[in-house]
Amino acid sequence: MIGVIGAGLVGTRIVERLVAAGRAQILVSDTNPVVARRLAERCSDATHSVVAVSSAAMLDTNVAVIACPAPHAKAARRLLEAGVSVVSCSDDVDDVLSMLDLEAIARQFRQTLVVGATSSPGLSGLLVRMLTPRFDAIDEVHVAVHGTAGPACAQQHHRALARQSIGWHDGDWLRRPAGSGRELCWFPDPVGPRDCYRAELADPILVHHGFPELTRVSVRVSATRRDRVTARLPMLAPPHPEGGIGALRVEVRGWRGGARHIEVVGASERVAYLAGSMAAACARGVVSGGFSSGVRVVGDDDSPNDLLLSQVLESGVHLREFVGNSSRKDDFQTPR
Repeated sequence: MIGVIGAGLVGTRIVERLVAAGRAQILVSDTNPVVARRLAERCSDATHSVVAVSSAAMLDTNVAVIACPAPHAKAARRLLEAGVSVVSCSDDVDDVLSMLDLEAIARQFRQTLVVGATSSPGLSGLLVRMLTPRFDAIDEVHVAVHGTAGPACAQQHHRALARQSIGWHDGDWLRRPAGSGRELCWFPDPVGPRDCYRAELADPILVHHGFPELTRVSVRVSATRRDRVTARLPMLAPPHPEGGIGALRVEVRGWRGGARHIEVVGASERVAYLAGSMAAACARGVVSGGFSSGVRVVGDDDSPNDLLLSQVLESGVHLREFVGNSSRKDDFQTPR
């Protein structure tokens, strides 16, 4: 039995993916019971039971996916102590650090806590793992993100541009002002080129956690001039229920055959769909026993990465690989 906490946009996509994958029993809860009930009614049929429940009922599930706004650490600890494995979709830096500290709790109760099971972080780490076999050794990972999922994600994006970015640089954590470090990043069509800036995102923490051999890890997010100017103000307009097509770009650098080598892969899709596909794959992986107990990060050595990647691709997510042998800067093709 799988529980989904949060019936917003990402929670909805998670439930849809679990139903499409054949999960027979799904519980969903939300602070707004009406929203949870509507989602349950829409996704239930003769072979799939989706039931709206209270948050307390999540203690009876095998794994609970937390898809509500951060923080998740307190709820994750309570679920672990009740013998329930957890998949968290949080991308908040402080929240992610708090959950990484739950390693002893997860092992004590022999449960799994998957941290950062969303698009970024989550799918970003999975793509790093996919590219790693193409190198003799990797030492740099640079992530870029475009777009947001639901309103809560848009608000987090807004706050991330007003804080301090965190990055791993030559054996030390560096904090720099968010909104600085402009870089033109090319995403797969139809997104194309976007100006991207440093932001307070959790990818460097989780990517470094999964790949401790890296010497440099950074993340940037696309932003307009207005985004940067208004980042320290309240949002001037209510967030859109769901943004347009978003994108994820992962660049891995390292050595191959004694020479420097670079691989770039990305995906363009609605961000909530990317996040929902990743979180649903992680939940299925926990239920099937693919994850060992303890705190896990997507892409680390102890995660069923091949299985997760196949399930994400089966959900309809299309990856595009940059091929640098042409004059076009946005020459992305299907990975080999």
